[in-house]
Amino acid sequence: QVQVVESGGGLVQPGGSLTLSCTVSGSSFTSDTMAWFRQAPGNIREFVAAITSGSKANSADSVKGRFTISRDNAKNSLYLQMDNLKPEDTAVYYCNRRLAPLYPWGQGTLVTVSS
Repeated sequence: QVQVVESGGGLVQPGGSLTLSCTVSGSSFTSDTMAWFRQAPGNIREFVAAITSGSKANSADSVKGRFTISRDNAKNSLYLQMDNLKPEDTAVYYCNRRLAPLYPWGQGTLVTVSS
């Protein structure tokens, strides 16, 4: 059974940094394009950034230049380095395949950007 576990969230001041991690067990994601998504209170889940199996990355305009996605296929792990965080980045962050069929969603990790 596939399990997705996100970690690394927390409370950070505006302008600060955090690194999120995601580990997938029960499946090898080596050939998958993986992505980070986020959901702010009262909003729908939105795309943040994606990375192909060959480590080609793209991101949403709202985080471009501030967030960096990376992966370690040997560890079945995905990462999101977030710099210059803004209050509007506050959300629960999730990782998953970029396209269907998706893995079961994990519980996500909460990032709160506030002074």
